[in-house]
Amino acid sequence: MSLSIAHLGPAGTYAEQAALAYADWYTQSTQQSRPILCPCPSIAQALLSTASGETQLSVSPVENSIEGSVSVTLDTLWQLDVLKIRQALVLPIEHVLIAKTDNLKSIQAVYSHPQPLGQCQTWLKTRLPQATLVPVSSTSDALKYVDEQGSIAAIASERAAQLYQLPIIQRSIQDHPDNCTRFWIISQTDALNAISAPANSPICTSLAFSLPANVPGALLQPLKIFNDRHINLSRIESRPSKRSLGEYVFFVDAEAALETSQFQSALEELTSHTEILKVFGSYPLIQIAGTRNS
Repeated sequence: MSLSIAHLGPAGTYAEQAALAYADWYTQSTQQSRPILCPCPSIAQALLSTASGETQLSVSPVENSIEGSVSVTLDTLWQLDVLKIRQALVLPIEHVLIAKTDNLKSIQAVYSHPQPLGQCQTWLKTRLPQATLVPVSSTSDALKYVDEQGSIAAIASERAAQLYQLPIIQRSIQDHPDNCTRFWIISQTDALNAISAPANSPICTSLAFSLPANVPGALLQPLKIFNDRHINLSRIESRPSKRSLGEYVFFVDAEAALETSQFQSALEELTSHTEILKVFGSYPLIQIAGTRNS
């Protein structure tokens, strides 16, 4: 039976490109049949499909080098206790402008997912100051709004333009040339041992916690626990707890493996300084050869 992988759809999204790259890696690494890709209408629904058992994995964007974290991935993972991160991969992102005109001045609106709109905001302000920016559910979904008159354009990938047979009028419109997005490969907790981790890969552990009280210095002690053990935190970010104004959940990426005595000691002490503590997984960043980055 083939592995099933959920991702934000429809065909042509960057999440699908990440899922395709992971499927290539999985097939080559395990010598098993190629996974089946299962497009979903939103990132949250892709994660929910894995939480419910409809799919075995989800490939979900978590952080972009320009726009930062993808909040829906973080919030959904916090809410769904049955999901764990098993691996991560980084996908280079190159945005193209798609329209049925070569005249930029005739474009009155640009449709895309909120992330690409943010990743191209300087280019858009400079080259299309007259255009209204319209967020939609995915980059591929934006393509259906491209009109014959050339008044509406979309930002998507080159592969999406090819799939839907639409003309590209500008390439590489992202604000920074080294634009890339990190994706998490997520499964249910009891499926974590299904695929072995690549050898000699750096291990990262992701977790999140809430604090018992919103008082001065409340965050200092949890961070000191990692500092005292010389555990480097590559990312720390707060998200609203959604319970009341001023309450936050803190998401942390630590450059250490969960099973080490050093990290286990940190977790043990951390429990006494947090209200809720959730460990999302200890996982490698897999190297993807020949990643589809168009």
